[in-house]
Amino acid sequence: MTNVRLPLRALLPFAAGSVGMGIWVTVPGIFLLYFLTDVLAVPPQTAGLALLLPNVADIVLHPWVGRISDANRAATGHRRRLMVSGCVVMLAFVAMFAVPSDLHGTTAAIWVAAALVAGNVLYSLYQVSYLATPADLGIGYHERTRLMGYRNVVITVSVLLAGVAAPLVAGDDPGVGDYTRMALLLGAVMLAAMLVGITGVARLNRAAPGTRAEPGHRGGLLVALRDRQFRALTASYLTVAITMNLVLAAMPYFAEYELGRASLTTVLIAAFMAPAVLTTPLWVLVARRFGKQRSLLVAQAAFVAGSLVLALGAAAGLPLLIAAVAVLGVGFAAMQLMPLSMVPDVIAAAGPNGAASAGSYTGVWTAAEATGGALGPYLYSACLAAGGFVASTAGEHTTQSPGALAAVRYGFTLVPAVLMTIAIALQRRYTLDEQAHTAAPSAVAQEKTVG
Repeated sequence: MTNVRLPLRALLPFAAGSVGMGIWVTVPGIFLLYFLTDVLAVPPQTAGLALLLPNVADIVLHPWVGRISDANRAATGHRRRLMVSGCVVMLAFVAMFAVPSDLHGTTAAIWVAAALVAGNVLYSLYQVSYLATPADLGIGYHERTRLMGYRNVVITVSVLLAGVAAPLVAGDDPGVGDYTRMALLLGAVMLAAMLVGITGVARLNRAAPGTRAEPGHRGGLLVALRDRQFRALTASYLTVAITMNLVLAAMPYFAEYELGRASLTTVLIAAFMAPAVLTTPLWVLVARRFGKQRSLLVAQAAFVAGSLVLALGAAAGLPLLIAAVAVLGVGFAAMQLMPLSMVPDVIAAAGPNGAASAGSYTGVWTAAEATGGALGPYLYSACLAAGGFVASTAGEHTTQSPGALAAVRYGFTLVPAVLMTIAIALQRRYTLDEQAHTAAPSAVAQEKTVG
């Protein structure tokens, strides 16, 4: 194990690349389902499919991108070529919200779905190579957590700012033109951040070069799929990703139809993301003391408890509901940090074949993340459809039935609680961390000697 302490001049620009990634994940994740049903008059079932089907291809696409990324690294020593191509994703981001004025209903859903397909392809080129970087470096167990801690603070801040800025830029009761203006502004920020991230990746590779796989070295997708520890970790993370994306997609509905004020969406997003930003450094320390696995299980259990409190609805009072959302945010911080720093642990434990297949591991991982991004909103849209929720256009206010209002509340609260309970059961099948954490203290002492 190489005990290198990464310099800030490499950590900070690498982490900055997550700003662009945070915008891509957050704005469509929170607003696209609502944009379809309440601005473009797309029925919930159709809106859910418009978000689900474009992401199905990611199951195949991301591992394939991972293999290409591994091949590029073996041939050139780096993965930055694909990352540069992926920066074009900002054009697809704008196109998702720049729907022609004569399109509504199903035709509008097709437009958004087509833009989402293009965006997913481009985003995968950047994301897979970016997230494979920690496994490429010659660093140890705790330094991987430190690296991803910086990254997670930045991406959580970007999610917070994007989640707050997007509705502010779009304005009250926005139409398609308002959403297009929002997408243009945030798309420019996305592009700049992603370019800075490429610089950070280059600096990290120079600061802590790992073992370079030779062209033709045995590795690839099968190595990742045969790894029992990786399968357990990925299955749990897939369930977490479904849960988180469902919660984000449901926030605008919960604010408008349960709490009675659409403007409270910003408050809920801030209550969720601000604690995640503040507690990420604390989770790094907790993981150093207790290990990543134990810390992750505690965070998941706290999320279940917070979701059950939210199920009380508006009758519980806004302060208690905001406090419960904050608990979700604290858990969210750990559920982003721990698994992402455990993936390179798994790759390192797999030996030379693992190191040669880091992109394939990451491709499978990001495919799970993308699948969660699709299934979460779709599952919530299915809840709305089952409750009889009625779609509308911008400026039109529809009275929802008691069944629809119940679907809004319990889809946001009880369904996530059940899903996270499943994630806990799956996560307990992961057994690599106890041994890795036990071996890490001696490595920390060596890090201090070296650094």
